[in-house]
Amino acid sequence: MNQEPIDRQEYNITAYTENQIGLLNRIAIIFSRRKINIESLNTSPSEIEGIHRFNIVIVETEEVVRKIAGQIEKQVEVLKVYYNTNEDVIWQEMALYKVPTDVIAEKALVERLLRENGARAVVIRKDYTVFETTGHREETDNLIKVLQPYGLIEFVRSARIAIIKDSEGFNKKLREFEQREPGSEVVENEYLNSREKVFTM
Repeated sequence: MNQEPIDRQEYNITAYTENQIGLLNRIAIIFSRRKINIESLNTSPSEIEGIHRFNIVIVETEEVVRKIAGQIEKQVEVLKVYYNTNEDVIWQEMALYKVPTDVIAEKALVERLLRENGARAVVIRKDYTVFETTGHREETDNLIKVLQPYGLIEFVRSARIAIIKDSEGFNKKLREFEQREPGSEVVENEYLNSREKVFTM
């Protein structure tokens, strides 16, 4: 039986980037070349206008994650990369579950189980009902097991979103950098070539 080395664990990689075509593909290649599976990937706008935020989850050693983060940060459009364990972030995933409405209507037990799992109805039709819940992977997986005996039709889970606990945000670091390096009005990503000066959180 193959067991993972003890020092392998889930890491959340957070990358602040420009929103450029082809960047996602180049980031994915960094992982595929090393045969590292991406467990979850989410991109969204960040707290800084015009800057996007990637959240990537992988299971690896810290040494490998550090190297990966460094490779991602070398991409021209990437401003800064951080990596954290699950203990260092606040994270959630959303899940949707489609079940037959007649079963839900007839089974008071199912309603109780849904309440116990923090689920809420988002669509109720004659033929099916869709429930939504948010939480950690174990919580959303548990509701799958709960609903299987009642004819679970469909299930989908979102990518992880995460916020770093002990962080004042990249926005503050960026503003501090701009104050230390005054000059003409900052054009888009003028600070890129000096990003090493934007220190880590």
